[in-house]
Amino acid sequence: MKNKLLWWIRVPALFFLIFGLMEYFIDSGKQPAIIAYPITQFFMVLVLIILIAIELILSSIENVMFQTLSEEAKERYLVSKAEKWEWKWGKETYKKMLGSKPMEAETEIILDHNYDGIRELDNKLPPWWVYLFYASIVFAIVYLLRFHVFNDYTQITEYEQEVATAKLEIEEYKKTAKDLVDEDSVELLAESSDLSAGKKIFESNCVACHMVDGGGGIGPNLTDQNWILGGGIKNVFHTISEGGRDGKGMIAWKQTLKPLEIAQVASYVLTEINGKTPANPKAAEGDIWVDPNASAPAPATEIQEQVTDSTSVVMN
Repeated sequence: MKNKLLWWIRVPALFFLIFGLMEYFIDSGKQPAIIAYPITQFFMVLVLIILIAIELILSSIENVMFQTLSEEAKERYLVSKAEKWEWKWGKETYKKMLGSKPMEAETEIILDHNYDGIRELDNKLPPWWVYLFYASIVFAIVYLLRFHVFNDYTQITEYEQEVATAKLEIEEYKKTAKDLVDEDSVELLAESSDLSAGKKIFESNCVACHMVDGGGGIGPNLTDQNWILGGGIKNVFHTISEGGRDGKGMIAWKQTLKPLEIAQVASYVLTEINGKTPANPKAAEGDIWVDPNASAPAPATEIQEQVTDSTSVVMN
């Protein structure tokens, strides 16, 4: 016996419908719910087993009921099941839009042309093509009036708006995508997780030259206010990424560390090491660095005190 909608279509359709509803209603952030919450995998397997079980039960019920029918009813049932389903409205609409003549009526539209036995039919343009042509005319009129008569936005304006929107979206994305940071966009990290990660990176890669407390060894002292290539998060990030002075400076770490890792270790140096007192500090190297973007300190107010000589006498 055949069903109008085969089981191997029904089961996957219902399965993916339930899967889609589950993903829609379960808030799992950026990850799919089936990955973020492993229990949902068990749920979907259970759903699949239930759907297959329902199909088997329905098939069994249908077979049992079929056996209870009389022979004449069985024949009528089998005939009805064997009938193919047709979308009559769609089929009729397709014929109308095609607009072709049936082969039996082609004699009505045969032209007098005859080329070696090949005859030509005087077919009309298909209605679907004619309707699309009319639609293109309407579209052209609307477009002409909107952009050339009433001077709506131009392609240049649309491009500039889309570029501005894209830049805003990129900036918003960069706020959450720390791996896209560079020396121009890097900011001093203050979260404990970032500083802890920076400490691990420093202890794994930097202590050989700068010592554990940053007092300096082969490399310069990181605890004082003197910097050879400039202080501040942007300069320190650049120095770690690109390396120090040619021939005698630090190697470039950009091939080993990710941008986020460079930002973390730079923030750790500036937050947890710089300004501390090391056990054996190395002599200062470089110049004292002052942040050019820092606001200048307010000038001290000069207080003029008038001192009166106790021995002076005012004579009238």
